[in-house]
Formats: sequence, C-alpha cells, structure tokens
Amino acid sequence: MSTTSLPAPDRSPRLREALLAAAFTADGLLDLLGAPAYAALARNETVPALRATRGDSPLDTLVRLFLLQRPVPYERARTALPLAECVEDGWVIREGDEVRATVDVRPYSGPEGQDWFIVSDLGCAVGGAGGIGSHEEGVVLGVGGASSTLAGITVRTPVASALDVGAGSGIQALYASQHATRVTATDLNPRALVFTRLTLALSGAAPADLREGSLFEPVGTETYDLIVSNPPFVISPGARLTYRDGGMGGDDLCRTLVQQAGDRLNDGGYAHFLANWQHVDGEEWQDRLRSWVPRGCDAWIVQREMQDITQYAELWLRDSGDHRTDPAQYAARYDAWLDEFEARKTKGVGFGWITLRKSESTAENPSIVIEEWPHPVEQPLGEAVEAHFARQDYLRTHDDAALLADHFTLAPEVMQEQVGLPGAEDPEHVVLRQNRGMRRATKVDAVGAGFAGVCDGTLPAGRILDAIAQLMNEDPVLLRDRTPQAIRLLVGEGFLEPAGQA
Repeated sequence: MSTTSLPAPDRSPRLREALLAAAFTADGLLDLLGAPAYAALARNETVPALRATRGDSPLDTLVRLFLLQRPVPYERARTALPLAECVEDGWVIREGDEVRATVDVRPYSGPEGQDWFIVSDLGCAVGGAGGIGSHEEGVVLGVGGASSTLAGITVRTPVASALDVGAGSGIQALYASQHATRVTATDLNPRALVFTRLTLALSGAAPADLREGSLFEPVGTETYDLIVSNPPFVISPGARLTYRDGGMGGDDLCRTLVQQAGDRLNDGGYAHFLANWQHVDGEEWQDRLRSWVPRGCDAWIVQREMQDITQYAELWLRDSGDHRTDPAQYAARYDAWLDEFEARKTKGVGFGWITLRKSESTAENPSIVIEEWPHPVEQPLGEAVEAHFARQDYLRTHDDAALLADHFTLAPEVMQEQVGLPGAEDPEHVVLRQNRGMRRATKVDAVGAGFAGVCDGTLPAGRILDAIAQLMNEDPVLLRDRTPQAIRLLVGEGFLEPAGQA
C-alpha cells in the first residue's frame, strides 16, 4: 500500500482548529451520540451513530465523514472544514457534489483531558482489520484495547528519551511526547510512520524522530530511558499481515524484542511490551518467559489470558476477515494454523504484559516476578508498576531481622473482609482486598489480620508480633521466626507499605 496517497501534515493546525471548533472531541462525541451509540462504535457497529447524526450541524458532518466514512454534501463539508486546504492536502476527496475522507480521524482523550486525534486507515480505527474485511498487508489500525492497555501500564515519569518500537498509528509516541524530551518512533511499515506523523501533528504534539526498519535495527546502539512496544505479536503461519504477524517462528519476535531491549535501556529505565507466548508440552510457561529476561534487568510479567490453539486461530482469522472468504480457503488457513502449533508442540497461547527495569546494581540478584492475573484491574497502572519495583528493591535489601525492625502502614486502598457462618464467634477466614490498582485479594490467618490491622507506622513489626503473641498465648520467638515470610508477601503485593515509603 502506497504512502503517496496519504494526507500531508503541513497545515494540520488549521484542520485541528476546525475539529475543535465543531466539538469533534471525545466529550463532544459522547454528548452528540449518547452512551449506547458511542459504545456501539467500539464494537464496530455504526447504525446507532448514523441515526444520531442525521442533523446538519458541523459535528454531525464530521462524525459521518471521518468516523463513519460516509460521503457528505460538499456544501455541508465546507461549513465544517477549511475544505480547499483539506482537499489539497489529501484529507478528503471531492466526488461531484460530495466529499469523502481518505483516512479515519478519531477523537481521543489524553491522560489529562487533552483533545487528541488518532489517524488510521479507513475502517480500521477499532475492531481490527476484520472491521472492513481487509487483506491489505500494509494496513494501519487505530486505537484498540491493546493500545490503551499498553498506554495504561507505562510508567509516566519525565524522561529525556523514549522509543516506540512498531509505532502503528502513533498512540504510544503521542503519550510519550507528553513526558519525554525526545521521542523516537520506528516501524517496518512506512505507511505507519506517515500515520504517526499525522497523529502527532493533528493532536498538536511535538514531532518525533521517525525511522523505518524492524525492531531495534533503526536505532542501532542508541539507548533510551523508556521503551514501549505493541508489536505484531500474533503467532501465525507466515507473515501475511504486517499489522499483526511478526514474520518469525512461534513467539520468537516477542522473545527477540524483550531480550534485545536490555542493551537499549539506560540504567533505571523501563521497557513495556504487550506479547504473546507459547505454552509448550513439557515446559512451564513461566520458565520460558524467565529465559527471555535480559541480564541487568528486573522484570514483572503478567499473563492476562490463555487461549487454547483453536480459540486463538479463530480469533485472528476473524480479526483479519478470513471468516468472510470462501469456506474452503478459510478451512485451509485454519488447518495451516493448527499444523504450525502441532509442529511446535504448542497447546495454548498466553497474552499479557512484560515490564523490564534496567538495574545494573542488581544484576547478580534480579527480581523476576511472573504471575497469572486474569482478574479486572484499575487502569492506568503506571504508578502501580513503578511501586512494584520499588517494593522489590526494598525486599531485596532487607533481611528478616531488618524487616522485623521496620515500621509498616496498611495501604490506604485495602479493605478487610471476614468470611464465616452467620452468628459464628470467629470468622472461617479473613481476606485483605485492594480496591485500586491490581485489585488483589489474599487470605490471612488471625496473626496476619491482627498484624495488618494495627500497622499504622507507630511500632516496629517485631513489637507488634510480640503483643500478638501475648494476646494469643503463643511463643513470641516462634512467631517472630515464622511471620517474616507472610510480611514479605503482604509487602510484595502492596498490602503493606514500609512507613518510610508510604
């Protein structure tokens, strides 16, 4: 797919002013369409939005033109846009008495309420390429759930340099531009770099350093404070679709990306990835991922979902619109997918987040946490990710004696639940539950519940355990010996905070 037919960003400020003047924003769309029609757009259902935009206001016109990709009368378009410039620059095309859009322009609300616009190929803003049944290799998608997830888990501290690997329509580079002095974005698909430039320009963000190439090849040995990537992680037979297929066997692309990131990170820097990985017969998936972590990096890897190979093949065949092709062709592609998995002894595919933090000082004793967490979380999680690594640093530098000498506070978002029969004198068990962030829950015994309940930073942990031992008629020495491991779990998962870090 050629880049020559795409719009030029030179006069994007004038277009941006027109879009804002018409309230063509995330909030404006919600007000115009109403919640049901707005939600339907995210499911690639356009009928409710078409019904809601039967008026002749500039906002109705822009929604039909750029979101719903319907031709609109020339005179109506002229009241909503600097139309001569938009035609000249390639944002729209005139066809007789009508104009139509050449690209999808979708309002997006930034983390601090900024009015952004994500530019992508027509019909590909949401729902994957299956939204238009596209088989075009170079198609560039807009913002989907995966893009938003990656943006939400990224640590957003100010940095000097950030790198977006596989920029697509530019959403990660756009986020990075808000807190990085210099942003570099790469993509194997030259069309994606054009869309990234359009997204940044139309959103009023600073331009990025755009480079064409695969993975880290375009940046050589340069290093960064932040790396983000939503790569083409789909494990598929071949590399038919650039937007999803990595072109390497199995999960090799994700493995290569993660392993090579260590050499491109500055000390203290973070790298965030979305990835797929194979569950292989005779191998623990956690061991597979542990082998990906580069030397000199701590890691937190969260598996959010695991699909069997038939579910996985069907998901991505539908995403690309293959279910709409000739049944025999669909069956052949499905069969090829299962042949690929069988050859690799793959029984399932995991999906999740991988976060690395470069930490040269802990190279000999890295913190590598790999867990399965399919439950709901509260986005954005960037602060929770940063706090996770701070807790690992604390635990790594405090032995049991130091732990018992320290002071702790119960995290403010933690609630206690007691579970038992009605009228029973004592609960069967107690659950500590977080109502923010990862929203974890953990069972604790009577000692753990009593300990957590009185942690207000006043007394050291050892003194609290001595008091609990006296109340429960237990040996204080034995209680001190057996409790540090439970305290480590509560600190590691964020239920308790060292008083100095609270």
